[in-house]
Amino acid sequence: MKDIDDLAIEAQIKELFEQNYEMMRLEGGHALSADVKQGALNQVLFYWRKLREVAENVTDTEVMLSLPEQLTPEGRKYTIEGVVDIIREQDQTIMYDIKTHDSDYVRGNVPEYEKQLNVYAHIWQGLRQQKLDQTAIIATSLPITLRDAVRKDNQRHIVTEMQRWQPLIDIPFNQEKVADTINEFGQVVDAIESRQFQPPSLEKLKGKLAGKKVTFAVQVCRNCDARFSCSAYRRYVKSSSSQADSLLSRFLNDYGSDSEREDFLYGNLENIPDIERFDI
Repeated sequence: MKDIDDLAIEAQIKELFEQNYEMMRLEGGHALSADVKQGALNQVLFYWRKLREVAENVTDTEVMLSLPEQLTPEGRKYTIEGVVDIIREQDQTIMYDIKTHDSDYVRGNVPEYEKQLNVYAHIWQGLRQQKLDQTAIIATSLPITLRDAVRKDNQRHIVTEMQRWQPLIDIPFNQEKVADTINEFGQVVDAIESRQFQPPSLEKLKGKLAGKKVTFAVQVCRNCDARFSCSAYRRYVKSSSSQADSLLSRFLNDYGSDSEREDFLYGNLENIPDIERFDI
C-alpha cells in the first residue's frame, strides 16, 4: 500500500494533468475520449512510479537544444532543434530524451536513436562547452501486457508487468558520426522541399519488425503525424483483416480532423484484444 506521501504526490500529478488537459482542450478546441484521456494519465502515473528516482533528480528540464544555420546538400538553410532533460549528479552529467515509443522497439532500433542523440551531445558539448557522460532514452509507452493488466484491473499482473517494464535505455554517443548524421538530415530536408519524400511501400507497412509481432504500420505509422494523408497507409487500412478493417475504415472515413481521428484511434485500436496477431 502506498504511503501518504506517495498518495499526495499522485494526487498532485492528477490535478496538474487535469489542468494541463483543460488548457490544451481550450486552446485546441478538441476533447479526448474518456479511454484516451485515462490512457494518457496512466502513462504519466506509471512513468512516475517506475522512474521516480530519475524524475526527482532532473536538474534541467525541457532544455532546448538548437543547431542553426545548417546547409543541405542543395544549399537550403535549416535548423536542428530538440528538447532534453539533464541530470547533474556529483561528477556525472546525463542527458535523457523522452520518447512516447515502445521500449522494445527502441532497443531493437538503437542506431535510429543514436544518430539523434549524437547531434544533441554535439550541441551540448561542442556549442555549450559542457561535459556530458551519458545519453539515454526514456520510452514512456506502456507495454501492451501492462495496459492489458490495467484494463482488467489485475493488481498481481500489474505488479509483475511493472517489474518487467524497462523504459530506460542507455544509448552510446559517438560524435565522430555527427557530420554524417547532419548530412542525412539535410538530405531529408532536400527531399521534402523537392516533394520527393516518398512513403514506405505497402509491403513494408505490412512487414513485421525484427523481434516483434507487430507490423511496421502499427509500430511506426501510428507515431507519424502525416499518416492520415499517406497513400500507403490508406492502402494498408483497406487491405486489413475484417475486425480491424471495419474499425479503421470508420476511423478514416467518419472523422474529419486529425485530432478527432487520433482520439478514435487510441480509444479503440489498442482495446482490440491481441491486435498484434492481425495480419494487416
